[in-house]
Amino acid sequence: MKFATEYLWFETQTQRAYINITDDVARIVADSGIREGMVLVSAMHITAGVYVNDAESGIIQDIDEWAERIAPFRADYHHHRTGETNGDAHLKSLLIHHEVIVPITDGALDLGTWQQIYYAEFDGMRRKRVIVKAMGE
Repeated sequence: MKFATEYLWFETQTQRAYINITDDVARIVADSGIREGMVLVSAMHITAGVYVNDAESGIIQDIDEWAERIAPFRADYHHHRTGETNGDAHLKSLLIHHEVIVPITDGALDLGTWQQIYYAEFDGMRRKRVIVKAMGE
């Protein structure tokens, strides 16, 4: 079995952002030489996430509004007693989750017709990373 690992780095200009990373992950898979297997894509921060969905601006806005409704930015999170002000970002990360696993078939990502891989940032404007680990034969 072969393994290939790369990191993607982000420093968003806004507190919340949704970045399509499908092409980056596809390049890493292609460069790995792995023909059959899977790729793990995981945010390495507890205030960010990775998900698979449509690359359509309306659904991205719906996801953002949904996460904000469930875990709105506010001042009274218990986490803020530590001096932090990002309690909502931790909760939004739990909603989206921090990782996805995508199949590799014939040396390429095996996504559905409209599926794309996204990095979701909930506490931006600082440097963060995502690990991409391809595994297979």
